[in-house]
Amino acid sequence: MSNLARIAITGASGRMGRMLIETIGQSDKAEVTGAVERPGHDWIGQDLGLCLGGAETGVTVTDDAATAFAAADVVIDFTAPAATLGFASAAAETGTAHVIGTTGFTDEDLTALSAFGGDIAIVRAGNMSLGVNLLTQITKQVAAALGPDYDIEVVEAHHNRKVDAPSGTALMLGQAAADGRGVDLNEVSDRGRDGITGARKQGDIGFAVIRGGGIVGEHDVIFAGPGERLILRHIADDRGLFARGALTAALWTLGKAPGEYDMLDVLGL
Repeated sequence: MSNLARIAITGASGRMGRMLIETIGQSDKAEVTGAVERPGHDWIGQDLGLCLGGAETGVTVTDDAATAFAAADVVIDFTAPAATLGFASAAAETGTAHVIGTTGFTDEDLTALSAFGGDIAIVRAGNMSLGVNLLTQITKQVAAALGPDYDIEVVEAHHNRKVDAPSGTALMLGQAAADGRGVDLNEVSDRGRDGITGARKQGDIGFAVIRGGGIVGEHDVIFAGPGERLILRHIADDRGLFARGALTAALWTLGKAPGEYDMLDVLGL
């Protein structure tokens, strides 16, 4: 019997799905045992390896998440909010840990996800890279150290196919800044400026969004004060770093008690 961690992948045909499958395939600690796609997808009923243009793997792509999850220790999910909620329900039913890289959730979505944390270990992060999570910690510390004379702006850039804005990472950084200042992000968030908006409100945390080309991910946190600016920056050049982070999170969930976790927990930060 294999000692490898058994992992199911949702959205197997997507860019992150393919990257996750490739990353796990190169690991000596895990294997892909399940692949899920939406109903009606061309890959349904086909061998995953053949769908990817390689050799047979013995893993059949399915639209039945519960069946795929039941044969796995953990599921890694980079899809869309509505799909992720359905997958969380299926994972809770099968007792399968759930690693979530999906972004764009509403507050209501997050409340619904929290309910499943009572049954399984859930790791959810707007970004799974080590660098970004270190940046999150630094942002919180800098925000706590600098006074209200320093305006905070989060600027993010992604490829032209990203559907949610601001990015989950930008919101994570904004939340870190708000936590550092001891304020509610919902009350100080400034996400849209167009036309005659008036002067910037002191204490607000602003967000600016760039979409274009194949940008993997760039995030700046700007602290603009009297006579100086401090800019904290992270640039992702390789989407594989998110897959590697997700695999690290998946392996970390093995044996973990039910509950909600994030990458700071996984990385011991």
